Amino acid sequence: MIKNLIFDFGGVIAPISREQAVEAFRQLGVADADQRLDKYHQTGIFQELEEGKITPDEFQVKLGQLCGGRTPSWEETRQAWLGYFTGLDERLLDCLKELRKRYKLFVLSNTNPYVMDWACSPAFSSKGKPLSDYFDKLYLSYQIGVTKPDRQIFDFLIADADILPSESLFIDDGAGNVQAARQLGFQTYCPHNGEDWRDALTVLLQKS
Repeated sequence: MIKNLIFDFGGVIAPISREQAVEAFRQLGVADADQRLDKYHQTGIFQELEEGKITPDEFQVKLGQLCGGRTPSWEETRQAWLGYFTGLDERLLDCLKELRKRYKLFVLSNTNPYVMDWACSPAFSSKGKPLSDYFDKLYLSYQIGVTKPDRQIFDFLIADADILPSESLFIDDGAGNVQAARQLGFQTYCPHNGEDWRDALTVLLQKS
């Protein structure tokens, strides 16, 4: 029986556009943003930020080096990262609210402080509720120090939340992340980026 639902953030709760993010970072001055940004797993300083290996201040300095020497401000950098997001389907948030009446809900996300500054604020939803209002706990890569699909981030979640993978459904739009979770015994579901997963999830949970 499924007792726990573990959601990815970008692509599952909040639809993303890599192309839109590339353009946002190009506007900031990162000429080769197309080579540096990925939907599921970053590289270079972008990965270092999401693994918590560098602070936002350090990231902005290094980002400035890619922008020709001018260090962008926190807000400029934040806006570039938010270029990933294309708008929320708030029906999914309503669904999360209902699911939480019957299950424990968690987020497990490769993310960074700029994105979470928005997601964990009242500006996240039209109802003025932050992401954290819909979940029992958020497990964020930059706080844990490792990104999916590394096993360590799953092990951290399992231990900290005190859950069994066999009683947990992991929902992520990244096939590599889903495969890693499945190997650890999680039940899994891999929706497409931006998919309205409400009906499919209902069917899966009825079968469990």
